[in-house]
Amino acid sequence: MTARDDILALGQRIGQSIIGQDAMVERLLLGLLANGHLLVEGLPGLAKTRAIKSLAKNLDSELSRVQFTPDLLPADITGSEIYFSEGGKGEFKFQQGPIFANLILADEINRAPAKVQSALLEAMEERQVTVGGKSYPLPDLFMVMATQNPIEQEGTYPLPEAQLDRFLMHVEVGYPDETSEAAIMRLNRDEENATHAGAAKAATPQKLNPQAVFDARNEIGTVTVSDPVEKYMVALVFATRYPDRYDKELAKLLQVGVSPRGVIGLDKVSRSYAWLKGRDYVTPDDVKSVVNDVFRHRLILSYDAHASNTTPDQVIDRIAELVAVS
Repeated sequence: MTARDDILALGQRIGQSIIGQDAMVERLLLGLLANGHLLVEGLPGLAKTRAIKSLAKNLDSELSRVQFTPDLLPADITGSEIYFSEGGKGEFKFQQGPIFANLILADEINRAPAKVQSALLEAMEERQVTVGGKSYPLPDLFMVMATQNPIEQEGTYPLPEAQLDRFLMHVEVGYPDETSEAAIMRLNRDEENATHAGAAKAATPQKLNPQAVFDARNEIGTVTVSDPVEKYMVALVFATRYPDRYDKELAKLLQVGVSPRGVIGLDKVSRSYAWLKGRDYVTPDDVKSVVNDVFRHRLILSYDAHASNTTPDQVIDRIAELVAVS
């Protein structure tokens, strides 16, 4: 099997337990392929946590789950130096925190204060943790999937813009349709019955070797982006910074546009998406398919936008309409 076959098979196995959320499963794979982090937002009970657990179940990797709460400390995530005494001599040794796993589930990240949220910044960007003046590298396979409830929910804190920008994509999860809802109910019933019948001791499913992910990333590195498509990506970014060049009404809705990290992310995700679809080149449609997820959390809307209940997706959709491929 090729690396692409392995990744597609991984997606199919995840999809068997995450019913009605095909878009979220695909974005989970894109984040893995593009070596980036995901911020997944949706109401409770929409399989956000289950999705990354299913990924870890089918990938030969270590999963750490951190439940973010108001009393969480930064050291609870990164680890800390602990004093050990043996034979009359004592020394400080670094005790690794849960951040040193391959897949990190930061559950309900916006229920912790900003100081704790910012403890993830260095790990996400630099792939290392510094404690006591010494840096410790993180595993080669490393991805943070943070879930958050809508900020209107009680007990939530908005994430700082600097931290939001570290996430490759911001994925929004909605309700499944009627058919999927019934399938979810049957799946849960079957799982409960299997557990009661003692089938929980069945053989562990075959796990994908992480080398397949690294091979896929190498292949994605060879996916070509033509000059017109490159210019199109740049034009989309600049339309968020200088919207008055395209539409005066649009300019009233935007306060801050997408950062340079955004166009880098758009390039990575577009190439990963094209590769996943079986192509070795990126099309404008590939870019349009992922631009909302890459830009959604990087826009800061104006007061007028909030007053008119305009969403980031509506602004991005309007930009996509106005910007043409040159």
